Amino acid sequence: MMEKRQVSLQDKYILEEGRAFMTGIQALVRLPMVQRRLDQSRGWDTGGFISGYRGSPLGALDQQLVLNRKLLEEHHVRFNPGVNEDLAATSIWGTQQAELHGQGRYDGVFGLWYGKGPGVDRSGDALRHANLAGTSARGGVLALMGDDHTCESSTTCHQSEFAMMDAMIPVFNPAGVQEILDFGLYGWALSRFSGCWVGLKCIHDTVESTATVDVSSDRCEILLPQDYTMPPEGLNIRWPDTPHEQEARLHENKLVAAKAFVRVNRLNRILMDAPQAKIGIISTGKALLDTRLALDELGIGPEEAKGLGLRLMQIAMPWPLEPEGVKEFSRGLDLIMVVEEKRGLIEPQLKDFLYHTADAPQVIGKQDEKGNRLFPSAGAFDPNHIALSLAERVLAKSSAGTSLERMPWQNSGIVKPDFVTASSPRKRSRNRSRGCLISVQDVPIILLPLFLKEAMLMQGSDAITWPSGWTEVLQVLPTWGQREPTGWENLFSVNVNMCFKTSETEPIFIRVCWPSALQ
Repeated sequence: MMEKRQVSLQDKYILEEGRAFMTGIQALVRLPMVQRRLDQSRGWDTGGFISGYRGSPLGALDQQLVLNRKLLEEHHVRFNPGVNEDLAATSIWGTQQAELHGQGRYDGVFGLWYGKGPGVDRSGDALRHANLAGTSARGGVLALMGDDHTCESSTTCHQSEFAMMDAMIPVFNPAGVQEILDFGLYGWALSRFSGCWVGLKCIHDTVESTATVDVSSDRCEILLPQDYTMPPEGLNIRWPDTPHEQEARLHENKLVAAKAFVRVNRLNRILMDAPQAKIGIISTGKALLDTRLALDELGIGPEEAKGLGLRLMQIAMPWPLEPEGVKEFSRGLDLIMVVEEKRGLIEPQLKDFLYHTADAPQVIGKQDEKGNRLFPSAGAFDPNHIALSLAERVLAKSSAGTSLERMPWQNSGIVKPDFVTASSPRKRSRNRSRGCLISVQDVPIILLPLFLKEAMLMQGSDAITWPSGWTEVLQVLPTWGQREPTGWENLFSVNVNMCFKTSETEPIFIRVCWPSALQ
């Protein structure tokens, strides 16, 4: 029998072993307290300083910090919100100078800066100067980038990696609450080792989600690379220093050290593998969650991946991309599919690494094998689109012994689509009722967003059977029967409010692919 213990609402902040339930925002509040306790276990007397400017999806962070101000101060962590993002970043920069002349109260001060996408943009001057100057050996800085990919609460759709890339700040992209904690600790350790500020991408899918996470103090075994030769003067902040020395140090040493750190800690992980893999998938952050969801919809787990020749890799730090791990991942593959939201960041780096490599695999991502758009850089991802794109290539490149009957998605409700193009028109089947969405004998594939997952397409019926309380989608597709099915361009958009009350604005996207019987 498991031993009973008292549960407290403060567990998410003070529990040092076991598991605790928390949101992503609460994980960010917990993070500096964990860092203080880890430093104490090493015999270091460090302090923490947090500053930034609120804005969704980090709009609730300062509220939680204020609510837990006493607990933070007990851990020697000071919260001082900024008048704006630039001044907040400048004050964080100042914390890294506290020990330069031996007058600091602590062995080091670790900093946490936060700002939403427009705040990252406006703070470019402070971020660039601070990153060039560097961090202290027992301090370090995490910069939280509150990105709003779909402009739910901002003035533009934001992707802050390129602003960080321009300032030459390494970026971590967590895929959940657990990784917010883990990557935060790795980020501070990387910042101390390399002398760089380190960005931590925060979108609402992660920071506004909840999870039960492992809070064990020994969860992250942080290693320092032995294959990197540290310059005699080190990589951290110093005085005096010149702009030319700062530039050379950043370009020639600090980013190299960051890649070595990621490599030795194996932060870029292979999640699925096959002995004779021919297709590889690389993803990061929220896009990785969408990819895993797509694989689940296809019924592909680790065992099925072995039979299908699939390899899946998670990238923890999409910039700068560590080359040795992805080169090893790429070995023996014919095709690599890069799944990343917004503008491509991993894909161009990967192509650069593989350019002079013999037998390098083909790399697709934002464009497919023929140069057509594959994964858009605007908007957000639909896991069903990833599933279809992957399924098409699995069928094309699977070993000859893999038959349709053995494909794992046969049991998942997603069957093999007949992938057609707009240039391959289909004729209407004679056994199709006028205005009916499905054939009496042949069932087309309807891939809906995942919140419609439980909808059932009944063979031999003239209608879709929905769970209780949902409205028949056919009622809002009155013109369907007058259209010839021509393949991929059959992408309908209807008002969700006409089907069920989940959102007043989000559309339902229905992608229709036709069975070969309808050719």
